Amino acid sequence: MIVPPPSELVPAEKLGRVHFVGIGGAGLSGIARIMIARGITVTGSDAKDSRTLTALRALGATCYVGHDPAYVADVDTVVVSTAIKENNPEVVEARRRGLLLYSRAAALSAVMEGRRVAAVSGAHGKTTTSSMLAVALQHCGADPSFAIGGNFNDTGTNAHDGTGDIFVVEADESDRAFLQYSPEVAVVTNVDPDHLDMYESPEDYHRAFDAFVDRIVPGGCLVACVDDPGARRLAEASRARGVDVHTYGEAEDADIRIEDVHQQPLSSSFEVVVQGRREGTIDVHVAGRHHTWNAAAAYAAGLALGFPSGELREGLSSYAGTRRRFEYKGMVGGVRVYDDYGHHPTEMLVNLRAARGAAGEGRVVVCFRPLRHTRTQFFYRELGEALGLADEVVVMDPTGDDPIPGVTGALIIPHIPLPPERIVYERSWSAAPVRVAERVRPGDLVLTLGAPDVALVGPEVLELVGDRLAAESEPGAH
Repeated sequence: MIVPPPSELVPAEKLGRVHFVGIGGAGLSGIARIMIARGITVTGSDAKDSRTLTALRALGATCYVGHDPAYVADVDTVVVSTAIKENNPEVVEARRRGLLLYSRAAALSAVMEGRRVAAVSGAHGKTTTSSMLAVALQHCGADPSFAIGGNFNDTGTNAHDGTGDIFVVEADESDRAFLQYSPEVAVVTNVDPDHLDMYESPEDYHRAFDAFVDRIVPGGCLVACVDDPGARRLAEASRARGVDVHTYGEAEDADIRIEDVHQQPLSSSFEVVVQGRREGTIDVHVAGRHHTWNAAAAYAAGLALGFPSGELREGLSSYAGTRRRFEYKGMVGGVRVYDDYGHHPTEMLVNLRAARGAAGEGRVVVCFRPLRHTRTQFFYRELGEALGLADEVVVMDPTGDDPIPGVTGALIIPHIPLPPERIVYERSWSAAPVRVAERVRPGDLVLTLGAPDVALVGPEVLELVGDRLAAESEPGAH
């Protein structure tokens, strides 16, 4: 559902009592946390109960399971998730009552009002980069507000209402939400066309990032990765238009250069060079070489905000990761399980490379659940090709939006460059953990990849492997 931007943005403190339709989602739950911290009365509803709703209730929100028009009877403003349909009874009732109706982007703009905004966008790496930046700024002694798309591993939260004047936001391009923000520092990690159900073409997607740069406030700047062709084009075009541009990457012409990368299975380090001057080392304690770019982006944004190099580097080296970003889930019988949100072919490639490095001599066994039928329809060939980096693959059906006739996980199967006996198409969610567990052996690394609910497969695989080992160790077992 697309809610048009309000003609005049009302600051959060003037929204009155606020009700969130879809409050359990990553975007709305973070905004709700911030509003609660500011003393705003918050209610919300979601299709099912969750740990997120339990946490919001503990903070003081009233959260309902299911949707009912009565839930908006005593509120002033209704914030609506993009996943909510036009015929949702609470939305219908809010329109009938003439209540102020806000999209996620408008509500986020309302809580950012009056702050110095650092907005992190790009097709991939937004969550990690924005959370790295928030951690680095905290280490510098700032107390930034932040709203990101994933929970920190150490705190379990995705949002915070800080006492400082900086607001770090993950600026999502999927529904053009980032075009409602006015950043002082705009970070673009990459421009790799996605969400082609929302955008008319790859060119339209690129134009949206041009428009995002136009949102930078006077005196602000663009931070962009010159190793990515799309972000490089954006940086060059923006600089030609007079925008202050700070580039980063491994390329020789990067303003902030990544050098001497040392890659380990679950971490990496690199030397950061600013305008030819060596500043020192940044240690990245998350798996995958791609996170060196994310750390460099956060470092560049921190410098642009005026923070010192040494403290930024120390802060980035203390970063402990976010949920569903190559998140370790456990190990049983020599079988390790990780989970990642990667759902676009480019993200899958970098995560599978990280898994390959972390697996060592073991095999990589992947359980992939495509996120969105529309993305599967556009990218089924590329999704299959990416899965070819694994040794064994279990593919499930897409989820996250309305079904499209003929668009299932089966579309991906013919494009996975592996022998047929190493590929399984499993339509039953409950059977997927069994299919994974029966294929693994000691030393293997299991990676659950894609849609949110595939994260639940990993713990079941660990339990099944444990049960199998216990049965094999019983007297008389063969």
